[in-house]
Amino acid sequence: MVKRTLGLFLAALMLVPTCAFAAPSTADLAKQIEMLTQQLQELQAQVAEVQDASDDNADSVELLEDKSATWDDRARFEFFGDYRARLDYSDTDTKAYWGAMDIANAVNDMSNVMTAFGQPMNVPQIVGLMGNYTGAERKGMMENLPMSLAQMGADMQLRGMGMARGSAGYNAQIAGATQQAYTMITNSPTDPSFPGLGMNNTYSMTPKNNYKNDTLFTNRFRLGMKFQVAENLNFKGRLAMYKSWGNTSNPTVNGPYYFNSFPEMDGQTSRQPNDSSLMVDRAYINWTNIGGMPVWFSIGRRPTTDGPPSHIRLGTGKRMATPISFMDYAFDGASLGMVFDNPFDFMGYSKIRFCYGRGFEAGPLENGNNLDDMDFGGFSWDIINKGDRFANIQSFLASNIVNVPDGVTFANPLEIAMGTGNNILDTENLGDIFHTTAVYMDKVADLNYFVSAGWSRTDPDGVDEMGSTLLGSWWENPGQKDGYSVYAGVRYDLDDLGLKVGLEYNYGTKNWISMTPGHDDMTQAKLATRGHVGEIYAIYDLPVGELLSEKCKAFMRIGYQHYEYEYTGSGNWLGAPVDVDDLDDPLNAQFWAPIDSMDQAYLTMDVMF
Repeated sequence: MVKRTLGLFLAALMLVPTCAFAAPSTADLAKQIEMLTQQLQELQAQVAEVQDASDDNADSVELLEDKSATWDDRARFEFFGDYRARLDYSDTDTKAYWGAMDIANAVNDMSNVMTAFGQPMNVPQIVGLMGNYTGAERKGMMENLPMSLAQMGADMQLRGMGMARGSAGYNAQIAGATQQAYTMITNSPTDPSFPGLGMNNTYSMTPKNNYKNDTLFTNRFRLGMKFQVAENLNFKGRLAMYKSWGNTSNPTVNGPYYFNSFPEMDGQTSRQPNDSSLMVDRAYINWTNIGGMPVWFSIGRRPTTDGPPSHIRLGTGKRMATPISFMDYAFDGASLGMVFDNPFDFMGYSKIRFCYGRGFEAGPLENGNNLDDMDFGGFSWDIINKGDRFANIQSFLASNIVNVPDGVTFANPLEIAMGTGNNILDTENLGDIFHTTAVYMDKVADLNYFVSAGWSRTDPDGVDEMGSTLLGSWWENPGQKDGYSVYAGVRYDLDDLGLKVGLEYNYGTKNWISMTPGHDDMTQAKLATRGHVGEIYAIYDLPVGELLSEKCKAFMRIGYQHYEYEYTGSGNWLGAPVDVDDLDDPLNAQFWAPIDSMDQAYLTMDVMF
């Protein structure tokens, strides 16, 4: 523009009539030359400014192009997360019970006495002998074991001499033989008058107790991420930190909560309070639209915790995992799935996934060790998926179930008492578990509701060194056992008040097994309960102003749970479940205090971003 103006100006000068320049004076000519020179310099300065601006614009365009490429690259990355502060109160009553260590010591005493009387017996034979008595008789034997063993020893001695019980000879000698046996059992081995075994042990039940925690504070932070790798390939992950205030270990480790306190167990990693480390909670890739079809493949650390209908109670607003919450187990595996439209509009669309996972890796084994990997395999089918209406059925087989999870060590009371072995329970395969559960949920006006049910079957084919198998104890013949559970709940939404109020109930039978080590209940998995659990809760949206994203939420949740246990071993497949009213029988010994009832209250502050 400036160059064109300068050219026109010079051309105009050339067209000025020569008469205009007739006989100029020397001073006028010098003045005109000076003016033209000044104007030319000004025009040159303007040309330079325009050139500089043009260069700046070119640099800016190039910079914008570079930034645009960077923005496009960054658009592939998405981060999100949540933080929860939680306060818990718990009050737990336990039942009186026989401790497994006491029974192991008593078995060792019996073994020593039987050997001294010339009738050596191994542990299964001793347990079989105790099976000849009633539970009340066994309790009496334990509480006065030396005399009980003296009576048993005298009986065996007289019958070994050919005397039948109740015969005249037997009745005449049993009192004296019993007293002699008692002296032999109780006297010191160094007693000069009558050396004996020096056994004066008596045993009693561990009394019922109460465990209370007035305030347990925890922090949980989770960072989620999604990276788009290609048009049909993405990565999803989540890191999690979960710890209690003032602790770098799980605070729920005492007495009745023992089986709930294994953050090292693979299925509980990042799901139980531990230290402040960020752990990998989820990490997997999704390959979608395979071959141009509605088929996908996914592999990695699976999104298999907090499944439906948990999101209703947790207030997240959307389903957070594939399997129903009866399968609340963080594991590694893969799935192959497809999506298709249902024939009826009210059913929406369907998804079906065929899943595989590993629950325990046996690793390289020395020759002769027959330990196998523990694997999962099955399917999950979203039969109905339209808005709030959702129906799913899932069924799987867990094969080669082990007695001791990875990262966990169980003591072996028998080896400790008898001074043999390595004092820990060696890992063994015990058999298979079949598991099928279903859920249906919907929303009518402001009322959310769901119903769910589960079935489990154990198919044991092995016994460990403590004589335990899947839902069986003391070397009993392994056999299939079925368990059942029902679960239902409602939540009413008062949107004008920012308030939601809910109520839930679940019940599990004697042999019910859930797969819920990754549960979100602080001390005990409610869906694993062999008995009754009722829960009432409320969710209140915090008045923090307008939320800046549809992913953002901020609310408080308050709730109360009441547990009533009918059988022991909830959440555990090792050992036979026992009616909590039958724990006075020594053969129903327990490793940890059995819960009778528990009250749990919680208050959370949740922020999702």
